[in-house]
Amino acid sequence: MVNTKINLAGVSLSNPIVPASGTFGFGTEMADVYDINLLGGISLKGTTLNPRVGNPTPRIAECSSGMISSVGLENAGIDVLVAEKLPELRKIYNGAIIANISGFSIDEYVAACAKAAAAPETDIVEVNVSCPNVHNGGMAFGTSPESAAAVTKAVKAVTGPKPVFIKLSPNVTDIVSIAKACEEAGADGLTLINTVLGMRINIKTRRPIVANRMGGFSGRAIFPLAVRMVYQVSKACSIPVMGCGGVATAEDVVEMMMAGASAVQVGAENLREPYCCRNMALELPVLLEKLGVKDINEIIGITE
Repeated sequence: MVNTKINLAGVSLSNPIVPASGTFGFGTEMADVYDINLLGGISLKGTTLNPRVGNPTPRIAECSSGMISSVGLENAGIDVLVAEKLPELRKIYNGAIIANISGFSIDEYVAACAKAAAAPETDIVEVNVSCPNVHNGGMAFGTSPESAAAVTKAVKAVTGPKPVFIKLSPNVTDIVSIAKACEEAGADGLTLINTVLGMRINIKTRRPIVANRMGGFSGRAIFPLAVRMVYQVSKACSIPVMGCGGVATAEDVVEMMMAGASAVQVGAENLREPYCCRNMALELPVLLEKLGVKDINEIIGITE
């Protein structure tokens, strides 16, 4: 019998499979499709302090081996998450619930994260630092070690014992320095990578396909980039990493963990194949047995 249980900063998961934020709704939407308790954790749709209507349409552009999305963080706000979405999911799901929080100022991050952490259903607070800092010229919080650390320190001060994972952007020149700054500021873990900035143009209209011109490129095409960054960060930091980016198969999960991930998030593939996370959860123990692995923790960061 292969052991697939892993530990994320004190939170136990039955396996490392976690649907990524923005690709699995609030979990309840999939409950009638398959048994979501097969999943180790669920990262919920990104939530901000106040409700947002998101970006204008069209928001999606298809790409070879991926997609570009520019939803603009459309959501009902933190109060709805805490009062409705979290309790509804906990009624039917026993795994780790990860509240994904975004903000456009440190004060917004602090207020939203405090409410998310105070909810009894929340196991982990995941902080998306890819948002533009409205008080600093619009540059994303996650593009500099200083601003990413400032968010981390402020959030950690209000989240109590709940672990805080900082979700990092790949749209930087040195992700390791940003990861280390977050660790030094008190982060309990890191999630990487978020989407890569991309663009498509309709050659007939000569205009961008996405109304916002650019958006987040995700899907299988970014997997090697994600593996590289997970490897670099996990070697430089001592806190756990959730690997994310282009994961589509159980083999990808193993590869990501060998690079250093303690858990693996699955994003765009959920939109292409709704059963993919279920399939990975079922196939992973079989694959590990074929590889001669008795405990999944043995492979975390095994690649030198």
